[in-house]
Amino acid sequence: MATPRKIFVLDTSVILYDHNALNNFQEHDVAIPIQVLEELDNMKGGNETRNFEARGFIRLIDELSGKKLINQWVYLNGKTKGRFRVILPSHQLSVDAVEVFGNDKYDHQIINAALILVEEHPDKKVILVSKDICLRLKAKALNLHAEDYETGKIKNVEALFTGKTIRRDVPAALIDGLRQKDAVAADQITVDHVGANQFYVFKQQRKTAYAFYHKSTNTFIPVPGATVFRVKPRNPEQAFALHALLDPSIRLVSIQGNAGTGKTLLALASALEQRKHYRQIYITRPVIPLSNREIGFLPGDAKSKTDPFLAPIWDNIRFIKEQFADDPKMSDKIDELIATEKIAIAPLAFIRGRTLTKIFFIVDEAQNLTPHEIKTIISRAGEHTKIVFTGDIYQIDTPYLDAESNGLSYLIEHVKDHPLYAHITLQKGERSELANLANDLL
Repeated sequence: MATPRKIFVLDTSVILYDHNALNNFQEHDVAIPIQVLEELDNMKGGNETRNFEARGFIRLIDELSGKKLINQWVYLNGKTKGRFRVILPSHQLSVDAVEVFGNDKYDHQIINAALILVEEHPDKKVILVSKDICLRLKAKALNLHAEDYETGKIKNVEALFTGKTIRRDVPAALIDGLRQKDAVAADQITVDHVGANQFYVFKQQRKTAYAFYHKSTNTFIPVPGATVFRVKPRNPEQAFALHALLDPSIRLVSIQGNAGTGKTLLALASALEQRKHYRQIYITRPVIPLSNREIGFLPGDAKSKTDPFLAPIWDNIRFIKEQFADDPKMSDKIDELIATEKIAIAPLAFIRGRTLTKIFFIVDEAQNLTPHEIKTIISRAGEHTKIVFTGDIYQIDTPYLDAESNGLSYLIEHVKDHPLYAHITLQKGERSELANLANDLL
């Protein structure tokens, strides 16, 4: 039996998350309130990702419409998919969101656009799709079906790939071999490889060995936990992270974990350790304006506006310099690398349009990126570049993203089987006992 055709009404937030969303509703019809086009028109200028998404959608609509009028239903792809339409304000509604909530927001007019379709098509289910939780709640309060945009979301994020597996009752001889820094052929230990490259904790009574399964060689390689640029791993997961960061055959690394687990510090220390192999170390993070205000309102030049957002990165550099308090020469070398921009620290928006060739590229707070932004960054990688994403999928500062829909979760789930990629989730905080108390109990 054929599925009854539904009508999905898309909010602006959905378009800014995925400008191709129009094509992801199979045989169902998709409608866009005219207010969404107005909001996109106000966002089409600029170099932020949302500006690119707005422009991409506007071009898509222009191609779809051709010479047709779009205030009536237009087929999206011949007749193999549903139809598309722009909704204009029309008759007086029996339930009016503008009267209920006020006329100060486009959101309320967007709800009204969906309510118009409810009255025009009583035989069909009309669903408002929005990344804005509050907008969805307002719609439901007016008896209008509303849901999140599901495309790209990771289901059961609690079971997300961690990069680490514990295997008990491993033959003692194999554990001894790994502890003596011998590689072990993969067929000697029976394990299920969830990802292409994966870390293992092998146990036999009181004996423990830490290893990395390397897909390209089909071997288990010992992970010694050595100090890197005077930063010593404090737990096995940190040692795993450093191993992936230092392995030249792994070009893409992600490190996920709570605040204080050492994600950014480990990435920075490994970059400095390998500085001679790269033309530049580039450290960045997305700028998330306070209260969703643009950074333009802040005083000063571009550096003054963005420095507050990059302060945690500078804190990590200062920490590393403190490890060389007895070595003024190395401390001065770090300062020189910064002065000559061999180490560059800048907001993510500043790298748009660049090709990243022979660069050790660290993207901090990657959970605040959309899947499309993650893809865009990786697509800029040139020859001999390594990209590292760090973040905490449960600490998101960007509106309309959550643990299931952010770019870091998307990356971990979709790239875990690739031989160029390795991931590790850090679970133990190492900042301080007080910080651990906050993470564990509050």
